[in-house]
Amino acid sequence: MSGRPSGGRLRFDGWIAGLGTASGTRVVLGHWPRSPFGPFSDVMVERPDGERLLLAPTRQTADFVSGTYVFDTVRVVPVGVRVADGAWSVTAGPLDLRFTTGRRRLLGLLLCAVPGVLARQPAWCTLLSLPARLLLPGVRTRGSARAGRREWYGARDLRPIHSVSGLFEGEDLGAAAPVVPPVRFGFGSVPRRPALTRVTTTVAVDPE
Repeated sequence: MSGRPSGGRLRFDGWIAGLGTASGTRVVLGHWPRSPFGPFSDVMVERPDGERLLLAPTRQTADFVSGTYVFDTVRVVPVGVRVADGAWSVTAGPLDLRFTTGRRRLLGLLLCAVPGVLARQPAWCTLLSLPARLLLPGVRTRGSARAGRREWYGARDLRPIHSVSGLFEGEDLGAAAPVVPPVRFGFGSVPRRPALTRVTTTVAVDPE
């Protein structure tokens, strides 16, 4: 796609919020203040019937994300994220979402103690692969993606998500719920308990 970085390792610094809702819809928000495409946010939605939907702000970001993960439907829509005092507001086409985060627990405190320069290294993500599987079932810190791409997730903070409210296509999503069943966009899911993770994602892309 025109203007997309190609080849090498691409780094995305930001936050991933993963949450379930009482309606059965699960949502994964990626909020990336620093990326090869400039600042942007995207939303992955898995509906109760299993449909996997990507909401991305530009054709460029939509092509890249859908070239890395698996979706049934891709929509290019304005995606807006506002954050104030632990309250997040997200608007993305048919989705209007609000959630709040709580205080760090022990794992979040431990992740904050890891130097950022270390947390960004793929070798560190590989080292943490087994502990992550044991502590957070379904979570993977490395794996293979579409088109021969490889990914590493370096977590640097973790906060619980508490209250959730939202609408999807005008229908109430209901209160916060575990991410059950796990989402199926890539090689791993988000934590079962709704959570906001500060993360550096590295994607290795083969040159075209």
